[in-house]
Amino acid sequence: MERWRGRVALVTGASAGIGAAVAVELVRLGMKVMGCARDVGKIQKLAAECQSAGHPGVLFPFKCDLTKEEEILAMFAAIKEQHKGVDVCINNAGLSHPEPLLSGKTSSWKNMMDVNVLALSICTREAYQSMKERNVDDGHIININSLCGHSVIPHADLHFYTATKYAVTALTEGLRQELRAEKSHIRATSISPGLVETEFASRFYKDNPDKAAGAYSAYKPLEAIDVANAVTYVLRAPPHVQIGDVLMKGTEQA
Repeated sequence: MERWRGRVALVTGASAGIGAAVAVELVRLGMKVMGCARDVGKIQKLAAECQSAGHPGVLFPFKCDLTKEEEILAMFAAIKEQHKGVDVCINNAGLSHPEPLLSGKTSSWKNMMDVNVLALSICTREAYQSMKERNVDDGHIININSLCGHSVIPHADLHFYTATKYAVTALTEGLRQELRAEKSHIRATSISPGLVETEFASRFYKDNPDKAAGAYSAYKPLEAIDVANAVTYVLRAPPHVQIGDVLMKGTEQA
């Protein structure tokens, strides 16, 4: 990770779960991390904890609603003004609503598309343009995907979410192809974890606390730090190595 020390990474959805773990780990390894979320207070607390721990990097909180393009563009403008630009973009923000295809709410489907697909695509575009205008040819764009982006499981509440993650799989490979066509050495990677013990279940089953509490009891799931370690593994790869997909899950997960 030595070549990344002092360089700038953007982590979306950095207030909790996988995003928070990734942000803290990159700060620990010496990067300047722009952490964004709607709840900026949690990121400010993480930043203070990183500072107290004496990590060599710095975490900079950015308040941003990823469903609003104007806020994403304003964030990238602020990063350009304050830190010149982005060298690594980690599209981690994602959400799911339990809305089956036969009876789901259109508003919930749109919300999932806005965050999981459109915000990811906008951040990818803006990160690439930031790298291109500064002649950064070794940047990296990492999409936090899901095993749902590779297989449709028989769970009606997850089917639309699964569709958004299939989109992430396609978008990551399309990005790799476009970067190659541009003769760019910026790399694109999709990291697809299975069940991770985060706030995801409590948000997904917000109307059923008992079901949320039991979501992680059947077997030992992944932890957020496991996904953060996958991110640093990918970033550590030599510039000539393209890691396209990382699929990971708990050892006992079916």
